Amino acid sequence: MKRFKNEALTDFSKPRNKAAMGKAVARVERELGRSYSIIIGGKRRKAPDTFKSINPADQSQVIGVFQRANAKLANEAVETAFKTFSEWKFVSASKRASYLFRVARIMRKRKFELAAWMVFEVGKSWAEADGDVAEAIDFCDFYAHEALRYGGEQPVGQIPGEKNELVYIPLGVGVVIPPWNFPFAILVGMTSAAFVSGNTVVLKPSSDSPVMGAKFMEILEEAKVPAGVVNFLPGPGRIAGEVLVKHPLTRFIAFTGSMEVGLRINEVAAQVQPGQIWIKRAVLEMGGKDSIIVDSEANLDEAVAGVLASAYGFQGQKCSACSRAIVVKDVYDEFLKALVPRVKAIKMGPTQDPDNYMGPVINEGAVKTILKYIRKGKREGGKLLAGGSRKGRKGCFVEPTLIADVKPMATISQEEIFGPVLAVVKARDYYHALEIANNTRYGLTGAVYSRNQKKINLAKQLFHVGNLYLNRKCTGALVAVHPFGGFNMSGTDSKAGGRDYLLLFLQAKSIAEKKKRGR
Repeated sequence: MKRFKNEALTDFSKPRNKAAMGKAVARVERELGRSYSIIIGGKRRKAPDTFKSINPADQSQVIGVFQRANAKLANEAVETAFKTFSEWKFVSASKRASYLFRVARIMRKRKFELAAWMVFEVGKSWAEADGDVAEAIDFCDFYAHEALRYGGEQPVGQIPGEKNELVYIPLGVGVVIPPWNFPFAILVGMTSAAFVSGNTVVLKPSSDSPVMGAKFMEILEEAKVPAGVVNFLPGPGRIAGEVLVKHPLTRFIAFTGSMEVGLRINEVAAQVQPGQIWIKRAVLEMGGKDSIIVDSEANLDEAVAGVLASAYGFQGQKCSACSRAIVVKDVYDEFLKALVPRVKAIKMGPTQDPDNYMGPVINEGAVKTILKYIRKGKREGGKLLAGGSRKGRKGCFVEPTLIADVKPMATISQEEIFGPVLAVVKARDYYHALEIANNTRYGLTGAVYSRNQKKINLAKQLFHVGNLYLNRKCTGALVAVHPFGGFNMSGTDSKAGGRDYLLLFLQAKSIAEKKKRGR
């Protein structure tokens, strides 16, 4: 078995790769509008109602038609997963891992196609979509290796007269609720970690990106993962909160999304239901209000490039995105002078065209929310230096926006916007910048640009985030390299892609056996 190695990103400057991706985009476009079923125990099911996945770059274009699950189907999915768990939990770690290695191989073969679906369904650029698929492959490979590690012999002390063991066993039925912004990578990561650990899953995809969940189910079937191990239940969010999370047979919930929804899931999961015999485990990855500090001793060219990529990559729709640049006053004007023209030069449009760096935001609701924050940012004293408006009406396009002179406690400096809006805050000095960076209820990612090693060491101690980056952008965590998860209201610091992650889906059983005395 090969050692884990991160999947290489595709270089689209090479004509061969560019042509292959272009063909995949054209092929996927011909397949848009298909209908997809609920899948419970391997069987296709219909619901009384349907809903549509829409291209945010062209809201007249239907990406797929999906069954809208109801309470009856949700209960059936949990019960089917529970029944399947009675057998799946006894499948060896090596067998479970072999399925996941197979899934990763299939994804590699379908890499361009999977990326092309994200171009249409959520408006990812070619590079962002390719990175999403690569991360999904990494999750599968890495978690398969981790399952083998946890399934092997564990180091425990021994005492005379006893044989002592520690074994990790699965929890039971898990409800997986992934987000739309990494519609393949996070969905695959949470689901694969759960089932490779011996659990069974009810997968409730985001209603903004259900096609990517359907594609994952196709891959699981091709890899011959047994029916009922993963059950596919598209539908409204309330199905998750009112039925799946509450169900007494649900053992754990893995969620990635907003703080508000995550806190509600945590609250509901804590309520013991009739017939429930365990404390449900909630694995929560929530929001962020991520800052990049630019010190007076920073390399400004590198800082500008890092802030630009972190703030506007995938339209700022990442929980790790830089939404605040905190700049020391000595270089504040110089920083803005370099950054503003680059923000204005960002090319925006439908991401079927690889020349467009920024695509649409996810839906009309997001457009309205983002524009509301921009207006509030100006009302509270911010100075609009770039963007600030919607572009066109056919798609959900919001211009890359930069608002300077933002006060540290202003609304757009405190609340998660989840769009292409950067607030620039002036700090008196480096120590004030660190103070501002820690002034929100979140603690997910952050970065510092400085050539002063003492200041960098201070950030290591004081910058309270789960993922801290020094002299580089604050997005782009790699599986096994940058275990990902945040503090405070950013979640339970689950460290996805790290060596601790599978522990969230396992429980440890200590076994002591008294040795028989020899004659």
